[in-house]
Amino acid sequence: MSLPPDQMPPAKPKISPKECRRRDADRLVMIRLKMAIGRELDERGITTPAEIGAALGMPAAEATGLLTRKQWREGAVEQLEAAAARLGIQAPNQ
Repeated sequence: MSLPPDQMPPAKPKISPKECRRRDADRLVMIRLKMAIGRELDERGITTPAEIGAALGMPAAEATGLLTRKQWREGAVEQLEAAAARLGIQAPNQ
């Protein structure tokens, strides 16, 4: 059963090809940063969410979410870059 046209939910706006390319590039940078941060945390023996949060300077839930999130989000690259800088990791080449 379908709804009448005046009761249909609004169409989801499509992103432009330029925005799509930017998000794809951000995803690659995010993957590289997550790998570098994860490697550094492992080398330091930091494994628990509380330790990870303390090392990255943010609440434990936010820190682990940032490192495990699969979906692209606005501002995630900047957060990961700040976390990498806090650990003394050079940001990977973009």
